[in-house]
Amino acid sequence: MCQSTQPNPQRCTWCGDDPLYRAYHDTEWGVPEYDGRALWEKLILDGFQAGLSWITILKKRDNFRAAFGGFDPATIARWGAPEVDQLLGNAGIIRHRGKIEATIGNAQAFLDLGGSQAFSDMIWSYVDGEPLVGGYATQAEVPTSSALSQTISKDLKGVGFKFCGPTIVYAWLEACGVFNNHLVTCHRFGQVATEVPPASPGWERP
Repeated sequence: MCQSTQPNPQRCTWCGDDPLYRAYHDTEWGVPEYDGRALWEKLILDGFQAGLSWITILKKRDNFRAAFGGFDPATIARWGAPEVDQLLGNAGIIRHRGKIEATIGNAQAFLDLGGSQAFSDMIWSYVDGEPLVGGYATQAEVPTSSALSQTISKDLKGVGFKFCGPTIVYAWLEACGVFNNHLVTCHRFGQVATEVPPASPGWERP
């Protein structure tokens, strides 16, 4: 994975000085994600972020993965009230009943859609399989939603997904590299298109 050799590389301003946030920015954010199961996990986490900062979710991501069975949709789709109650008692995650119940429904929607490859094909079909490059010079230029995120949000809701409004979807598309929204001044802007994001623990990429 490409890394800058500069002692203080220029980054997108949103990651600030937090070492965890910087590492996420430098190794994962904006790298094109074609694995459907990983895309689904990131959508779920972006849904949990609603109303919160992403660093809050990032710090709890390992807890989320443990609590949600490694984000295996086939496992989560079978859950019901007992599992919801158990998760509501887990202080290591965001304890929001609506978001937890939506995750179960989103697992069922993911499987109904056809699983990993079908989900990946659906999302990447909107951009013909190639990331859209924003080319923004400042963070103020970067939108929080777009016509495409509105379309994808509507289509996801149409097949049963929840907590996937246009703003959530836009942030998700940025994180998954469907949009390359690294600023043009960022050292990662020209690197991400050729990379593969790190796999989630317990999962092997096809």
